[in-house]
Amino acid sequence: MAQGSGRKPLVAEQRYTAGGKGKPSAAKKTARKKPVRKTKKPGLFGLFARKKTRARPAPRKRGVIGLLLAPFAWAFRLAWGFTWRIGMVVCLLVGLAVAFQYVKLPDVSAYLDGRARGSVTLLDREGEVFAWRGDQFGGVVTADTVSPHLKNAIVATEDKRFYRHFGISPRGIASAVRINLSEGRGPLSGHGGSTITQQTAKLLCLGREYDPAEWKSESAYEADCRKSSLWRKATEAVFALALEAKYTKDEILSIYMNRAYMGGGAYGAEAAAQRYFGKSANQLNPAEGAMLAGLLTAPSTLAPTNNLQRSQDRAATVLRLMQEQGYLTTAEMQKNQNNPAGLSEAAAARAGGYFADWVMDTIPDFLGDQTTEDVVIRSTLDQRLQTAAEEALKHVFENKVRKGSKAQAAIVVMSADGAVRAMVGGRKTRVSGVFNRATQAKRQTGSAFKPFVYATALELGYSPYDRVLDAKYCLNIPGSGQWCPDNYTRKFYGEVTLARALRDSLNVPAVKISEAVGRDKVSRVARDFGIDSDLAAGPALALGASESSLLEMTGAYAGILNGGSSVTPYGVTELKLVEDSNALMGASGGIGERVIRTEAAQQLVWMMEKVIAGGTGQRAQIPGWQAAGKSGTTSAAKDAWFIGFTADYVAGVWMGYDDNTPLSGVTGGGLPAEIWKETMVRVHEGLEPKPLPMLEPAPIAPPPQQTRRERRRRQGPNLGKELGRAVDNILRDILGN
Repeated sequence: MAQGSGRKPLVAEQRYTAGGKGKPSAAKKTARKKPVRKTKKPGLFGLFARKKTRARPAPRKRGVIGLLLAPFAWAFRLAWGFTWRIGMVVCLLVGLAVAFQYVKLPDVSAYLDGRARGSVTLLDREGEVFAWRGDQFGGVVTADTVSPHLKNAIVATEDKRFYRHFGISPRGIASAVRINLSEGRGPLSGHGGSTITQQTAKLLCLGREYDPAEWKSESAYEADCRKSSLWRKATEAVFALALEAKYTKDEILSIYMNRAYMGGGAYGAEAAAQRYFGKSANQLNPAEGAMLAGLLTAPSTLAPTNNLQRSQDRAATVLRLMQEQGYLTTAEMQKNQNNPAGLSEAAAARAGGYFADWVMDTIPDFLGDQTTEDVVIRSTLDQRLQTAAEEALKHVFENKVRKGSKAQAAIVVMSADGAVRAMVGGRKTRVSGVFNRATQAKRQTGSAFKPFVYATALELGYSPYDRVLDAKYCLNIPGSGQWCPDNYTRKFYGEVTLARALRDSLNVPAVKISEAVGRDKVSRVARDFGIDSDLAAGPALALGASESSLLEMTGAYAGILNGGSSVTPYGVTELKLVEDSNALMGASGGIGERVIRTEAAQQLVWMMEKVIAGGTGQRAQIPGWQAAGKSGTTSAAKDAWFIGFTADYVAGVWMGYDDNTPLSGVTGGGLPAEIWKETMVRVHEGLEPKPLPMLEPAPIAPPPQQTRRERRRRQGPNLGKELGRAVDNILRDILGN
């Protein structure tokens, strides 16, 4: 239809006119008429077709500086892209490693006592602790129950950021590396920068328990746990992160305080507090807490039982750190530095010394040094007597021995049944693990052996009043030629009684008696009394040419005192496990079989009493007490002995040089007798004197007067005298009277 015809407009067209009468504009018409472009769906290759992007603005021209920095910017972008990707991988691996360790960690209680060995607690005869051996563990402490002063001291000293880090301290490690390098060491040598958590990881050996099948010894296991390398540090850090994830900070600190070695055989804060101060770890004051915290750096070197002054100096430094970190005021720091912690009296005496070492040697290893259980040993030690012996030795050497002398001495005190009450193995008394001259030294006994010669004679029926000629006497010894013993005085005294021969320690009578009764019998009596050492085979046996220990000799003399029965010296009366009421071992010695008759033993005691009353042992006299004993001096005075007893105790003293240098002007009746006296005077303080169990022998009656006829009958016929008498009678008949 033509455009100009008079048709009515469509309803749809009326929307474009005002009031429905207008027409759409040309622009709208054009837009409406624009054909719709049909597009095809992209094919497979179309998906990868590069999309049209908005045109980028033209790059601005860079200046000279921009051109110079461009390579660095490119390198930075490359490094950053590489680093964050590697970092993500490392974090993922570390997270997996931490999760693996986390899963394996047990409950915190399993880590509080990590000792591979058990402990040995030694009690004296009264039940008081006098020594510890092995790995001592006093009991579990926690960060809540321990003294806050100890807790604060440990944190201030070992890891002041402990409650703020996540197990490792990058700042601490960097500082440690810097210090090590500045001091000329390797980056991991010396200062470690380890946190308390890392130290705990090391104490736990990164979760590896000791396995005897895997390690040659416990020391090898511990050495491996302490190794320091980059790989070990990395695994230690992983384990520390696992600990932080598994346990609270206070639980980690509790593990550390219970497992850390603090010197003196003490593992953990409770054992150390008991060891050094005789109190629980929850009762420690700041000075004591600082001393224990100071031990963590070098426990064996800084232990107060080794060097108290060094330990106190270290504690003063710890107190200063506590003040700097706000745990103490300046006044509190100064007060505790001016009043440093010291060993309690009980702790000072708990080294145990020679006696404890000897006791440990007498019990099986699996109950002693190698025990995996906690063992308690009740012993025969009397601490009052031990102190008496130590003071006596010190008194004599300070007042009667020349300054600088290297001479040594040993003392043993025991009861008549062999129970050892005190033992001193050398001039240094408060020591442990050193050579014990009372038990380990084998020395010639000299005249101290003679009582066993006379014991044999008395057992065979001799009387102390029997006589023997003290005169020049020689024996031919096969292979050695003629041997002529001499007396110490170089004199002979003619016919003397056995009692006087022992009192004055005459050599010739002792050899004659030994030869008369038989050396084999003398050796048997000595062995039966407890002298186990090899005895000389020749006639010099009677003069003490054999070697023996002081403990053996003192035990043998105890057999004389108790009436002639053998004695085995012992120090253990009971051994049991801590949590077991039944004893595993009883007394390890005591009185054995009879060696000589009681009468013979009591007569020998009577003879030996004369030695102290008026013989070679007069310097051993104890005012108000009967005492018996015997001195002994070996050839060239290399050894000097005095062994004796009262009714209550037996004591033996040896003196000499470790290298066998002869003593100058010393005999058994000299300084050893004085040491013996000083010991026994102190031992018997407060005791009532008792008489010795001795028996004076009946005097030997003179031979009765005999008539001439009885004498003639006793002498038997004499042909010469009878012939002479017959001739006299004939001449008398011929010549008359």
